[in-house]
Amino acid sequence: MRLLDKYVLKEFLAPFLFGVAAFTAIFLGADTLLKIAGFVSQYGASAISAVKVFILALPRIIVYTFPMAVLLGSLMCFSRLSGASELIVMRTSGQSFFRLALPVFLVAFLISLCAVAFNEYVVPWTNREYDYVVNTEIKKNLNPGVTDHVVIRDVQNGKIAHLLYARRYNPNTKELENITVQEFEDEKVIHVENAPKAVWQDGVWRMTDGIIYDLTGEGVERMMHFESQEIPYAMSPSEIPRESKKLDEMTIRELLVTQKAYTAAHADATGVIMEVYRRFSLPMASFVFALVGAPLGVQKQRSSSSIGFGLSVVIIFVYYAIMTFLEALGKGHMLPPFWAVWLPNFIALAMGCLLIRRADR
Repeated sequence: MRLLDKYVLKEFLAPFLFGVAAFTAIFLGADTLLKIAGFVSQYGASAISAVKVFILALPRIIVYTFPMAVLLGSLMCFSRLSGASELIVMRTSGQSFFRLALPVFLVAFLISLCAVAFNEYVVPWTNREYDYVVNTEIKKNLNPGVTDHVVIRDVQNGKIAHLLYARRYNPNTKELENITVQEFEDEKVIHVENAPKAVWQDGVWRMTDGIIYDLTGEGVERMMHFESQEIPYAMSPSEIPRESKKLDEMTIRELLVTQKAYTAAHADATGVIMEVYRRFSLPMASFVFALVGAPLGVQKQRSSSSIGFGLSVVIIFVYYAIMTFLEALGKGHMLPPFWAVWLPNFIALAMGCLLIRRADR
């Protein structure tokens, strides 16, 4: 079986690597290169900035191409083995189809785990740098406009001491609007401050006309009104637009902190929750696509590689169409965030199990 495992993996890796290159090139040509051409013609972007945009766009594209490449690789691998009757010869030794495809499934699962790590440690940083290059170096947007959903953390000794959420930051008036400040002790909220706004004065943020809540495990212990209250740990106005991150620029830990801030301020955290689930569901699509592609490639007659490539494109289109539709339902609160993000994978997993069962007969 070791020899057969190596042989099957060899047949899988070649079309998988081809798929990574092919699908990445398609995404680059259809989206990134067009944007770069627009940056050059409209803003006069330099060659160095264009190269930076090209390189920084690659990681988030690769995260999407991995599942596509796994599907193509597994489908074409078993399409060739079955078309050349090699799969029949392997089955005569008494091995089930699942056992023969097991090395592909294991490698696909390993690819999914690596994609989770890649999506956590590489993609958020490159997304952040991509936006910085586009907005600062190319568009020269040194004075950005209103910033929504500002989250500021005060970390002491590796733990969050204070967490500030502001619905909006207005750079023209230097005001934070609709503020909620949480104070933590042993990772529990003991103090909450709400204020309609805070103004930058004398090098410090000053909240006005707010309410303080002292909390215990049983609820609110004391409530007080204040006319003015300083926020000494908050960043300066010039740092807020630069430090504020989009959801796809945050790590999972930062997303969870942001969700906590949204929840405390009674803001809609659906998008944040869905982004956390997406950090796992999209990489795991590589594994479920292997379960679909391997048995789907089994056939009685030899077929050309173009048929396998075309079938992969159709499956990918259907998968991402369903994913986009369900995510829209999730953001519209018509479907719970977990199901809105994970349901496409569950559908593909069920389909893969049925196809494997049929291939084993």
